[in-house]
Amino acid sequence: MVQSVAKSKESTKPPPRSVARGRVPSRAPQKPKLSAGARKCRAKFLEYFPGGFSDPDYAGSERAYKWNAHLRWEEVLNRKAFRALLEAGRHQEIASRAISIESRTNLLFSFEKMALRDAVKSRAGAQAFAQGLYDYLHGLGTIETRFNGWRDVVAALPRRQTRVLTWPVLTVMGFIAQPRTHMYLKPTVTRRAAEAYGFDFIYRSQPMWETYRILLEFARIVGHDMSDLRPRDMIDIQSFIWVQGSDEYPD
Repeated sequence: MVQSVAKSKESTKPPPRSVARGRVPSRAPQKPKLSAGARKCRAKFLEYFPGGFSDPDYAGSERAYKWNAHLRWEEVLNRKAFRALLEAGRHQEIASRAISIESRTNLLFSFEKMALRDAVKSRAGAQAFAQGLYDYLHGLGTIETRFNGWRDVVAALPRRQTRVLTWPVLTVMGFIAQPRTHMYLKPTVTRRAAEAYGFDFIYRSQPMWETYRILLEFARIVGHDMSDLRPRDMIDIQSFIWVQGSDEYPD
């Protein structure tokens, strides 16, 4: 008799709030299932930086200088400032600011830095660079349309000795200005990283949208696979790729 009363009282208890409202209790997010290549790349990154993207050594050696370049860009070439300079016809000032920001990084080789500086020395070169870069970052149209327009601008810039249209030159400004949107492409390192990761990176040395689209897809996959390490932007993704393919980080 006592047992039946106890059961009766238990049956009158209200169900858990989540069940009462018809909701399934939430679960902790699961770590993505990784391919063998992705697991190997993850292990290599964590060998160098056990704290992942929050590791102090990672911040000091890979992230800080790239993020500082972005902060400097936001200070002197944000959309409003960029537009004001453009409307005032101060094209060489725009080019000078952009190149000065990049020069404080080691993203471009010295010959690429020189080629870019030479390309914007003339009034026509600076004007084409400034207008083309603004349209790429802030213009209308799809990212594909804007990328193709920027590629055509860089291809037409004046050159002295070294060609201006390389993948690093083409992608560095977008990467610094908008690191949540644009990716930086170092061909040799990225190809090595993609091979180690098991990603089919179809590369063409002549810059074209299809290669850049595939690069963005590679970045998206890495970001998803390493989501538990909390990558913040393309700076973290590019740095992860750099660790996989650079001679600075041997296996």
